[in-house]
Amino acid sequence: MLWIWIGFIVFVLALLALDLGVFHRKHHAVKTREALVWSGVWITLALLFSVFIYFAYQNHWLNIGTTPDLIDGEVNHGREAVIKYITGYVIEKSLSVDNIFVIALLFSLVGVPQKYQHRVLFWGILGALAMRGVMIALGAELVKYHWVIWVFGAFLIFTGIKMLFAKEAHDPSRSPVITTIRRILPVTDTFHEHHFLVRQGGRWMLTPLALALVLVETTDLIFAVDSIPAIFAITADPFLVFTSNIFAMLGLRSLYFALAGMMDKFRYLKAALAVVLVVVGIKMLSAHWLKAHLGEGFNFYLLGVVFIVLATGVVASLWANRGERRQSDTTLAPLDDQITPRQI
Repeated sequence: MLWIWIGFIVFVLALLALDLGVFHRKHHAVKTREALVWSGVWITLALLFSVFIYFAYQNHWLNIGTTPDLIDGEVNHGREAVIKYITGYVIEKSLSVDNIFVIALLFSLVGVPQKYQHRVLFWGILGALAMRGVMIALGAELVKYHWVIWVFGAFLIFTGIKMLFAKEAHDPSRSPVITTIRRILPVTDTFHEHHFLVRQGGRWMLTPLALALVLVETTDLIFAVDSIPAIFAITADPFLVFTSNIFAMLGLRSLYFALAGMMDKFRYLKAALAVVLVVVGIKMLSAHWLKAHLGEGFNFYLLGVVFIVLATGVVASLWANRGERRQSDTTLAPLDDQITPRQI
């Protein structure tokens, strides 16, 4: 099984090398169309990987998936493994949208030029992947104690309710981490192209781009506290948890550039994400009851519920925007009627 882990990590590093070293070698502002294309590429790769998941777990290559899943007590065969992988991927991908809102805010506050934002996100997510790996390894050990599952479930419900009624977003520029860095290390007043470090007056200094990188790492660490328990509500299989997390994170950069310019159009998406957290938390607390009443395919039903909640948030947002446009057009109509050819 170790070779499957090594193979996947090498595969991910190769994708990242191609991304930064070939396709995004030149610094430029990523347009929405380019971002949408890359989002499609990452989503396609994530879905294609589910084919590997199916055959690997169905045939238990290198003994993968041979031990019972601690969440439902079942051995993960091909179909069950794919459902858990896709469910975890969808949940992690949807939760990353809230992360995008905060990243857009901090880029605006720090004033990061658009053509360097991809570089910050690339290295930020590379560090985030390493942090996620450590947190997943820790979580895999913790869920061996059944009471931890109850703690995770209660935490997700609390977080979802808190997110649902939160009024103001946290200002990432006021992070204690940034304050501490500014006190200890010298920081330049201006950007120096794509560099994180520059040498001035005989000493090395951080640039504001480096501070933006630290903010991206810090915010991802904060959001991982929510998302890691969420994926463990689906499965405790470390490989399924890790791979679904990694593919969700790999597409975060392109998703950011695709959504950054139209985040205000999805006003109800945050509420939908909060509901998803509550639903996943409830599932974590009542997994055995759901399995007894819904059968072994209850994870498939959970995937459907997550899709419905997210789709409802998107549709409600678009419908509200459409209603506002209609109201605006109706308000402007009388003014147009008052304009005569002589006045024009």
